[in-house]
Amino acid sequence: MEILRTSEAEAAKILGGIADYPSGSRFVSIPADSDQADGPNLNVHLVESGDANAPVVVFLHGNPSWSYIWRHQITAAVDACYRVIAPDLIGMGLSDKPSEMADYTVARHVEWMRALLVDQLELSGATFVLHDWGGIIGMRLAAENPGLVERLVISNTGLPWRDPSEPLPEVIEATGPFADFQEFARTTPEWQPWTLLPMTMVTQPTSEVVHGYRAPYPDPALTIGSRAFTQLLPTRPDNPMYPACNAAWDVFDEWTKPVLTIFSDQDAVAPDGWKPIVARIPGAQEEPHVILEGGGHFLQEDVGDAYTDALMTWLGPAS
Repeated sequence: MEILRTSEAEAAKILGGIADYPSGSRFVSIPADSDQADGPNLNVHLVESGDANAPVVVFLHGNPSWSYIWRHQITAAVDACYRVIAPDLIGMGLSDKPSEMADYTVARHVEWMRALLVDQLELSGATFVLHDWGGIIGMRLAAENPGLVERLVISNTGLPWRDPSEPLPEVIEATGPFADFQEFARTTPEWQPWTLLPMTMVTQPTSEVVHGYRAPYPDPALTIGSRAFTQLLPTRPDNPMYPACNAAWDVFDEWTKPVLTIFSDQDAVAPDGWKPIVARIPGAQEEPHVILEGGGHFLQEDVGDAYTDALMTWLGPAS
């Protein structure tokens, strides 16, 4: 596995050019492959801020974002006396990037974050705040690691499920609204993930915000992780993530810990992702679920203040 790496010096320079990036940036090393003890390591970039002994809130982003998307919520959670952990998923932001699309699978993303949060940071009883691919990865982590998660906040995402009794069709191909998007992302000569931002927002992002999303990728080769995420979307009925996601749903069908959904009313990516969560998870039954008006997929950008208010009202102060 060839690894593309942003050095600490380069990372510091990038972060220095982003006016509102939160403090607490650091790197943690994890195995690139859990089955190879003597294999290469990957550096995960994260924000870690707040009292080390305080209750933990973990923010997990998706594609094409990185920890920058949570900058305002990180500040609010630290101000409420939480310890905050906001990693860049492998392949994204300032974290290391395996250089080939085939290096990326959903199972590996889950394992990489498990290695960080469980093995290295030794977290337990955390609150997870999840968006986009962070929802799939974070819900899998919660279901597969008892004791890791105490509360879940889920935004503009969902956990795929496929009826295991339904036979696969004779001809298997990618279908649905994201199939053409996958082909474009796979074949376009230069993938520019930050250009997806205005396509999926309601408001026009400022030049400063666009810079924040573009900053980690001064070399086009560094966008490989974002391009790879597009190919993992469940557009085929034989997507390899389905068995593990179905197993996670078996856990969530009995999950009584609190689960809140905060969605937006104009999300074109996962507009109905909240419905099975609210319908199936016992811990979501009595919670004050929110659909914010005026927000697209990146509700942290479109309706950031409203999103932060809804999140922190539910979380409450840590002490």
